[in-house]
Amino acid sequence: MIIQLTKDTDTKSYEELIQVLDKNKFQFREVKTQLGSYLIALEGNETDIRKIGNLSAVKDVHAVNAKQQLVSSKWKTQPTVIDLGDGIQIGGRDFSVVAGPCSVENADQIKEMRDFMLEQQISIMRGGVFKPRSSPYSYRGAGIEGLKYFSSLCHEQNIKIITEVMEAEKIEAMYPYVDVFQVGARNSQNFHLLDALGKVDKPVLLKRGLSGTLDELLFSAEYIFSGGNERIILCERGIRTYEKAYRNTLDLNAVPMLKEKTHLPVVVDPSHGTGKRGMVEPLALASVMSGADGIMVEIHKNPAKAFSDGEQSLNFNQMAELNRKVIATSQFLEGLNTQQSI
Repeated sequence: MIIQLTKDTDTKSYEELIQVLDKNKFQFREVKTQLGSYLIALEGNETDIRKIGNLSAVKDVHAVNAKQQLVSSKWKTQPTVIDLGDGIQIGGRDFSVVAGPCSVENADQIKEMRDFMLEQQISIMRGGVFKPRSSPYSYRGAGIEGLKYFSSLCHEQNIKIITEVMEAEKIEAMYPYVDVFQVGARNSQNFHLLDALGKVDKPVLLKRGLSGTLDELLFSAEYIFSGGNERIILCERGIRTYEKAYRNTLDLNAVPMLKEKTHLPVVVDPSHGTGKRGMVEPLALASVMSGADGIMVEIHKNPAKAFSDGEQSLNFNQMAELNRKVIATSQFLEGLNTQQSI
């Protein structure tokens, strides 16, 4: 059960609510976020929630019969929209395209990438400055100095940036430069990091683990939300299966299932989901049709010379063509949905 508290709850009203919960043997935890205050009440006696809803401390109350509470669509029926500022959003009616390099390499690369994205009217750039690599001998990122020029060059042209944070201890240093903190697949169940991001007043893009189930992904999101941060974006990026023909198996079943289970926006990363450049476009378009709120695509001016993941990166011409098709596909889908609602 989720109990949403009124903004001006006084001590007397709050204590009255706690007494009712104690009397009915509820275990409860208070959660304060950027947007509201809640009590998550579990495992109590069967109770008429209308009695709780009538208490003066309570703005609203919801019986949620889901494993996860705060990220569940059972209580928040309207989809969450993540506002990045300056009119840039993820979720809602407009389909979001996020593009950029796997790794931030140098300032010239980011300038060229930024200018290309401005031409394409893409306003969110992804790029890693701290890279978790399977081999210790692979390029591991430009670090905090790379993040500074990445942020500066993009922000001066009103482009928002998404970059991965790998350790809770790095959040403070990265905070001034980042618009969205990304949690990569390897850290999807790093609960120390998730707890720390729950205390951050910036959006978090949470990727599904390499072999993670949807329940595990949603529980990870619940960690962040219950820690105080409601601004979460889920990302399907493929899972490891027995199939060896491609890097990962992109689970597009996950998109409509997540849209049913949660109010959080869902984006798809077809670059990591396949590991093959030739598969990115068809699966990006399939992501639009599956109901995703956006896609994340890796691009590079010259993929053959990319410091990392060049084999799954599109060049600028390929990305321009994909962007054209994504716009056309999302407009087609919107037209179909409009016809159905008439």
